[in-house]
This record gives sequence, structure tokens and C-alpha cells, in this order.
Amino acid sequence: MSTTNDFIFFSASDTVANGSFTCSAPSNIALVKYWGKKENQIPANPSVSFTLTDCKTITTLIFTKKKDQNNFSFELLFEGQPKPDFNPKIQKFLERILPYCPFLNWYHFSIATQNTFPHSSGIASSASGMAALALTIMSLEKVLNPSISDEHFYKKASFLARLGSGSACRSIKGSVVVWGEQADMENSSDLYGVAFPTKIHEHFNNYQDTILLVDQGEKQVSSTVGHDLMHQHPFATQRFEQARHHLSAMKSVLETGNLVEFIKIVESEALTLHAMMLTSMPYFILMKPNTLEIIQKIWKFRNETQLPLCFTLDAGANVHVLYPENVRVKVLQFIQDELVGYCQNGQYICDQIGTGSQIILEN
Repeated sequence: MSTTNDFIFFSASDTVANGSFTCSAPSNIALVKYWGKKENQIPANPSVSFTLTDCKTITTLIFTKKKDQNNFSFELLFEGQPKPDFNPKIQKFLERILPYCPFLNWYHFSIATQNTFPHSSGIASSASGMAALALTIMSLEKVLNPSISDEHFYKKASFLARLGSGSACRSIKGSVVVWGEQADMENSSDLYGVAFPTKIHEHFNNYQDTILLVDQGEKQVSSTVGHDLMHQHPFATQRFEQARHHLSAMKSVLETGNLVEFIKIVESEALTLHAMMLTSMPYFILMKPNTLEIIQKIWKFRNETQLPLCFTLDAGANVHVLYPENVRVKVLQFIQDELVGYCQNGQYICDQIGTGSQIILEN
């Protein structure tokens, strides 16, 4: 089993004076949710997610060696413009990973990042953003230490991404990713995400995720605050037990292709996530009236047509509609006819299950 010591950087060639890397990392949508964490971004319960394809962050890291090598420095452009609001999060991330990447102190970094989806749209931009940044940093480490294996490269990239945003560790590698120790999930770890350990049923090939943008505003309560409220939550213990049970059940579902059970678990997890928010102290609501209207419409349509579509929610108001590729035409027609009116400015995004991050350009 891996420990944090496995990710400490011990040797390097310091001859690399400057260069750049461009990497992309997708967002992901959790099927079994993680809500609540311990110190150092350790999850209170394990989770499993679908990696997406088109909703991703593309990040370029330009590095230049400094004379003063006692601390790192950086500047950030988001979609071509300075974004001072992001700087504290990047600063905190780099401070957290410095013990594992001491070479950061040798360089000044220019970070240019952009999303292929609207920021604050309820799609996990922190997950894709931190995963893409972690991948560029690991690309630099690979140049400084070419002996590291591909396995170590991606495992450490996931480890680093987790220190920026917990769910980011699920955006590095794999179409279905497990994060958090679970006895019946081979090689699972609290420290990084791992690809689902067994063969996934063909029903989940090209599984679709259409994201209905109910509310594109900033969340009233951040995920970080929501996670912290689980420490004193009256139902936390039961919730963590439920998540472990659901993960074991989901393992069987993904192997057998049982879509009826898939729908039950996914929707239960979405509603339980928001139930934890409703019963926190202080309590809060991130769903909007249109979120509930969409859910009711999905239930009615599924009951009438027997098509295997379902919804899930992240920590926000927007609705992810999940369904197999072979019913795509019918579901998209339903979305156009019945659901678009509940979306802010009629906006929605069509995506599907993907394979993970990519190194786009090395220079």
C-alpha cells in the first residue's frame, strides 16, 4: 500500500532552465458521492465517478528558472485575463505539494488556464483545473527525473491533484475512477484515485451525461464549507456507512450492467448528498425550484417510457442526466421538449464518459 513518502521527490537534474507544458483534464461526475473529509484532503468515505470527455480544463504551465531558489512564484491568467480571486487557491495548492515537489522553488511559473464549459456552471471546474495543473507539474518532474515510470507519474499526479481539490484526483486516469479505501476495491487508496479494478459492462460504453444548467451563479455555500460541516453532523456516521454499502453495490452494477440498480443507487446518492446539506448546522439548500421540477419530470418520463435515464446532482442546483448511448435520440428529444425551459437561458451541455487527462504539448 502506498504512503505519502512514496511521492517525495529525491533526485533531479537541475539543468532545465525553462520550458512549457500544456495538459488537459476533464471534470468528473460522482456516482457515489464523497462529502466530508479529514486532514490533508483525506475523504471521510470512498467514492466512484464517471470521467467526462468534453467538459475539461486546458492548462499551460510556463516555467523559468530563478536566481532566488528559496521560494516559488507564479502568475495566473484565466481565459486570457488575470483572475486574482484564484490566486489564493493556487498559492495554497503549491504550498501543500511543495514537500513532494521541492523543485517548485527553482522556478517562476506562468499559468494560463481555460475551461471548455462555463465557470461556476455546477460542473466541477476545481476538479478539472487542479488535475490539469497537477499534470503539468508532473510533466516538469518527469523532465527533471526521467527515470520515473508512467504508473508513478499518473499516480503522483492524482495524489497532487487531491491536495488541491479532493475530487480532482478522480480526473487524472480512467473512465470510471474510485477514490478512497474500500476492502472490495483492489488497490483503492485514500491518497489518489484508481481506475475501476474490473471490466465494466458494455451498457456503460459511451454513457451519456447531459448537464442542465439550472443556475450558473456562484454557490451560496462553498463545497469546502459543506465538507467541514460533516464533522459535527448528526447523521455523518450513517452516511459514511451508506456510501460504503452503495460503492460495493455499484461495483456489482458496473460489472453486470444492471441499469435498474444503477438508477436506484445514483439517484439515492444525489438526494442523500443534499439531505446532508439540509440537515447540517447551519443548514443550507443548494437546489433551486427548477432542480426539483426537472427531477419530477425525469421520474414521470421514465415511468411512462421505461427508458433507463436518471439524474444526479453535485453540490449545486444543476442536474446531470445520465443515460445509455442507445437511447440518446429519445432522451435528447425529451430534454428539448420538457426540460430546456427550466434551464437558465435554455442552456445545457452534452457530454459522455471519457478516459481522463492528456498531455497536449511539451516545449
